[in-house]
Amino acid sequence: MTAPTDSGRRRLAAVVYNPVKIEVNELRPIVEAEEHAAGWEPTLWFETSEEDPGGGQAREALEAGATMVLAAGGDGTVRAVAEVLEGSEASLALLPSGTGNLLARNLDLTLNDVQHSVHAAFAGGDRSIDVALADVYREDGSHTRHAFLVMAGFGIDAKMLAATDDELKAKVGWLAYVKALVTVLRDKNVLRLRFKLDDEGVRRYRAHTIIVGNAGSLPGNILLLPDAAVDDGQLDVVILRPEQIIGWLQVIVKVVWENGVLSRTPLGRRFRTREVKALNYLRGKTLRMRLSRPEEVELDGDPFGKAVGLVIRVAAGGLTVRVPADVAEKPQQPAEELAPAEA
Repeated sequence: MTAPTDSGRRRLAAVVYNPVKIEVNELRPIVEAEEHAAGWEPTLWFETSEEDPGGGQAREALEAGATMVLAAGGDGTVRAVAEVLEGSEASLALLPSGTGNLLARNLDLTLNDVQHSVHAAFAGGDRSIDVALADVYREDGSHTRHAFLVMAGFGIDAKMLAATDDELKAKVGWLAYVKALVTVLRDKNVLRLRFKLDDEGVRRYRAHTIIVGNAGSLPGNILLLPDAAVDDGQLDVVILRPEQIIGWLQVIVKVVWENGVLSRTPLGRRFRTREVKALNYLRGKTLRMRLSRPEEVELDGDPFGKAVGLVIRVAAGGLTVRVPADVAEKPQQPAEELAPAEA
C-alpha cells in the first residue's frame, strides 16, 4: 500500500548498509518501528560490497521508487550514496558509523545513537546542503567525476590516507593515521601546481597540502576551515606551505588555537590574526588545478589514487538531508546561484 505525504508524494525508504560496520539484525526492528509509526511503506534493504560501496545500491533504490535513502556505514558509504542522490528529489538520511562521520559532525547530528538517527530520518525534516563535484584527471588522459560532501585533498593528508593500514584502523581507529603520518613526513611532500579560482588569474604554488572544503570540521573537534558552511554555495580552500619548524608552529597555532578556540565565539573572532605565510585561505565556486606530477588525492577520507589535475565546482543546494525536526525548522543560510562550470 502506498503511503503518501500530505502533498501526495510517496513515502518509501531504503537502507544502504555496510555489513562490516552495521549489525543489520539490530537495525531492522528499529527501522520497522519508526517506519510504521510515521506511516511509511516497508523499507527496502541493500547491502554494500567491497566492489560497490553504495553507489549501485543507491541507484537501485531510486529505480525502485525510494524517496529517502538511509546511508548506514562510514564516510565512504555516505559519499557514494550522496553522489547518486545529488540533484534528485530523494533525501539522504545518515546513520553514522565508523571513525570519521564527517558529514554528521558538520551538521551537528547525534553520533552513536542509532535509535535517534532513525527517528530523525522518519520523523524529522529536510535541509538542503551543497555538494562538491570533482573531475579527477589521470596521467593517462582519463578522468572520472565524483562527489564529496566535506573535503578533498592533495598532499600530506592524501598520502597519509593512502599509507594507512586498514586492519590497524579497524583496531585503533584514528590512531592508525599517526603511524601513516610519520611515514609520509619522511618524504619531501612538496606539491608544485598551477591554480585558478573562478575568473581570477592563474597562480603558481609550492605547498605541502591543499584541502578543498565544502565543510570545515574534522574529527577531534578540529576546525580546519572556520568560515566554511555546507549551505553557502562556496568552496573553502586552505593551502599549507610551512617551511621548517616555525612554519609548522604557525599552522598549529592557527588551526588549534584560533580556529579551534577563538573562532567559536563572536568575541574570539575579533582577535583572529591575519593570514600567515604558512597557511593561506581562499574562497570561490569553481577551482581548477594542475600538478607537475601525479599526486595522491582523497575525497571525504577515502583515497582515489593519483591525479595530475582536478576541477571542482559547487552544486549549491544539490542534496537534501534529513535532520531532526527542531533543526529543520531553523532558517538556513541561502545558497548562492552558481553558473555551470566548464567540463
